[in-house]
Amino acid sequence: MTILVTGSAGHLGEALMRTLRAESRWARGIDIKPSAFTDMVGSIGDRDFVSQAMSGVSHVIHAATLHKPHVATHANRDFLDSNVAGTLNLLEEATAAGVASFVFTSTTSAFGAALTPAAGEPAAWVTEDVLPVARNIYGVTKLAAEGLSELFARKSRLPVVILRTSRFFPENDDDPDIRNRYSAENAQANELLHRRVDISDVVGAHLLALDKAPAIGFGRYIISATTPFSYGDLAELRKDAPAVVERLFPGAGALYAERGWKMFPALDRVYVNERARRELGWQPRYDFPFLLDCLRDGREWRSPLARDVGFKGYHDEVFAEGPYPVN
Repeated sequence: MTILVTGSAGHLGEALMRTLRAESRWARGIDIKPSAFTDMVGSIGDRDFVSQAMSGVSHVIHAATLHKPHVATHANRDFLDSNVAGTLNLLEEATAAGVASFVFTSTTSAFGAALTPAAGEPAAWVTEDVLPVARNIYGVTKLAAEGLSELFARKSRLPVVILRTSRFFPENDDDPDIRNRYSAENAQANELLHRRVDISDVVGAHLLALDKAPAIGFGRYIISATTPFSYGDLAELRKDAPAVVERLFPGAGALYAERGWKMFPALDRVYVNERARRELGWQPRYDFPFLLDCLRDGREWRSPLARDVGFKGYHDEVFAEGPYPVN
């Protein structure tokens, strides 16, 4: 059983390849960039390359993509060629090869403008039932690729699972206000409450999806750390998030203060992973309660896998303002 992993030189692709190799599972990594985890170098936009890469493959994890950080540096056509045409090549070749499952890595960014409630409204409770409203070419092409994946599941009987992952990268935030007010570690710890997931848990979700796709047929799931909040917390979260956190976790503020950290004053969204936990049997480990336990004990709160993969960046160029330019 050979698992094809696209984007093997990226954050998630490397994490997947590291894990699969550690488990002695046959895996073939492909990417446009060479790396220690890339077995074949080429573009998913090249149909002949994809056909060669698919030889002998029984399962596909499609993690390759142009990301949001590329919006200001790449043309719209680049996004269409990679995220849409590349996904179509993979779906067609996977169908022809009769693969047993196809897992597509999408993003919670696909929800777009639906993530930002109007002023004075409660924070958004984001489930898979929320209608996406794309706000850039990245979101448009990820949604188009999701649509293609669903089409092949319905028409060609290709077992497909789409995973909309929240933030798992370790790089600094692109928002200068966040960068100026919070350390990267502080901001990312805060995000575990509502919009972040550890890469180890993301890998676990992908491997579960790979196994369960044949029984599911087609499914779409939000992959984010389990939030401690309930629907009834949304109004207060938009006004005074630290008060909600302290109510749920007495003493959390003191733990933060010991490190010189602070909580975001308000939250505008909460990602809900209940469907993934119920239908995939996914149980993310690295959540906000785990973080607090680590702070109490003086332990590292990020997974060993996250530390091994480390920082990659999205560009060869170093930018003066932020980790990447924002369009």
